[in-house]
Amino acid sequence: MVNSATNFGRSGVQDWMVQRVSAYVLALYTLFLLGFVLFTNVTYETWSGLFAQTWFRVFSLLALLSIGAHAWIGLWTVTTDYVKAATPRFLVQAACGLTMFVYVVWGVQILWGQ
Repeated sequence: MVNSATNFGRSGVQDWMVQRVSAYVLALYTLFLLGFVLFTNVTYETWSGLFAQTWFRVFSLLALLSIGAHAWIGLWTVTTDYVKAATPRFLVQAACGLTMFVYVVWGVQILWGQ
């Protein structure tokens, strides 16, 4: 069994499961937002009212974490398959990981900041 310190799960099966679960979360989030935009008169008040609800902030946080995990696994897989040299692969993965970390922290700040 080959282990890598940069993959998300402990095995390929766990990575596959994270990919599938995160895809479902993102699909549900997208469908909900699409339905909200299509069937609601979206104004600043309705939009801020939606984001003022704790359940929607939690749902948005779940979507944010899902997109981070989904993107990391996808980028890890692509870089592992196509960037064969260890140093450039590490640098690309580190840049992707840092970028995703910044986006997640920024998203949490937007969702839960005052």
